[in-house]
Amino acid sequence: MPKVLISDKMAPLAADIFRQKGVEVDVITGQSPEELKSIIGQYDGLAIRSSTTVTPEILEAATNLKVIGRAGIGVDNVDIAKATERGVIVMNTPFGNSITTAEHTISMMMALARQIPQANASTHAGKWEKSKFMGVELFNKTLGVIGCGNIGAIVIDRAQGLKMKVIGFDPFLTDARAAEMGIEKVELDELYARADFITLHVPKTETTANMINKDAFAKMKEGVRILNVARGGLVNEDDLLHALNNGNVAGAALDVFVKEPATENPLFNHDNVICTPHLGASTLEAQDNVAIQVAEQIADYLVTGAVSNALNTPSISAEDAPKLKPYLVLAEQLGSMMGQITDTAIKSITVEYMGSVGKLNTKPLTAMAVANVLKASLEGVNMVSAPAVAESRGIDIATIMREKEDLPTAIRLKIKTEKREKEVTGTLFGGKPRIVSIDNVPVEVAVTPSMLFIRNDDKPGLIGGIGTILGEAGVNIADFRLGRIEGTSEAVAIVAIDGEVPKDVIERLRALPTVQQLKALTF
Repeated sequence: MPKVLISDKMAPLAADIFRQKGVEVDVITGQSPEELKSIIGQYDGLAIRSSTTVTPEILEAATNLKVIGRAGIGVDNVDIAKATERGVIVMNTPFGNSITTAEHTISMMMALARQIPQANASTHAGKWEKSKFMGVELFNKTLGVIGCGNIGAIVIDRAQGLKMKVIGFDPFLTDARAAEMGIEKVELDELYARADFITLHVPKTETTANMINKDAFAKMKEGVRILNVARGGLVNEDDLLHALNNGNVAGAALDVFVKEPATENPLFNHDNVICTPHLGASTLEAQDNVAIQVAEQIADYLVTGAVSNALNTPSISAEDAPKLKPYLVLAEQLGSMMGQITDTAIKSITVEYMGSVGKLNTKPLTAMAVANVLKASLEGVNMVSAPAVAESRGIDIATIMREKEDLPTAIRLKIKTEKREKEVTGTLFGGKPRIVSIDNVPVEVAVTPSMLFIRNDDKPGLIGGIGTILGEAGVNIADFRLGRIEGTSEAVAIVAIDGEVPKDVIERLRALPTVQQLKALTF
């Protein structure tokens, strides 16, 4: 039974869902990094919020860990690169708190427009400063939305309900999607120049960190108001303070900060700044939603293999998982065979999908094939880490879809090395994987635990020599397929055998006069 640790405070529903789905769960919160490191090795899954920081050291100790689930959107507290290297899937829950965060943005914008927190504090202090708090209407004002994804789209919808004009910038926003949302798609500089209010809904990356800085403020309309309910560090806090003090920015509403918990900040106590302590997702509904979502996602992966909202590996829906399962086995076998028969540096890996398999979600199949090619020479590579490992070694990965082929469904794996190109093709017969060609030689055979791959000169004597040597060693041949490589004087053979072949017998086989290459394969 898979075992999961919940290491941060989370709605009790999460633990209930794990148990209902047949997953053992421990709830241990408030641990120090050393305490977590000492126990993490016994768990298959880890469910966290924002308190637990998953460092490289913890990941090194997590010898059984397969998946980390973050109940929320941001994963700044997870070292995704190290998790990928270790083959650990990292998931988030991008939809569970979208409405809550969008509503908080709208609340902050209205509070900013009418200076409600400042007026509230003044009135509680016994003052009656009605003339001091002159606000502005949202009606007919231009809202600039940077990032038009899940949360940004909800903010846009709510702002349109307030009769605001909305313009949006998002490098992935298509014209069709912008038209569907009813907004004007603009470039960033134009958004800066036209917007009365600017709100950010993007992750923190190398591109977006400090994107709202002194250069950006210089391009903005005088009197602009800034909102950040996304991630701390998108807005340069020192530059914002300067822009507030010189009047270029009329006000700012911030829910997130560079350093959190934020107990000190130069923006605190500024008359025109509203601050909240990272409350974007803090509603009862959102807390329940993300807890339920993260538990369902982790459990589904550990029990069925379904992958949802993963940040470092292709997703596999619960509906797709059973359809993909036999093809994943086939991709694993093809990759393993090619990895084991490849002796020189790989330059590229190409996966071709033919017929009906091309209509499925092929990204996991490609990841599986590549992982098993690399496994032959590298330890610890799996579907998660394979693309990054291949990239780090300069190996090009490509996929090709072919609709019309001789077979109704098939996967062909091609490897280009420093010396030659190789190919192996497989299909499903009755739902079971079969190898149907190697280097374009038809050699229909089922993969067995022990096999021999032979590349040889196409001359008499090979079959007899192999049979004699294996017979003398008491090794039984279960299947023997061979054929000639068209247009050459070479041939290939694949031999299924019962049990392993002793090393000295392998050396005798390699010494046969016509053998160019002989590999003992294990699956």
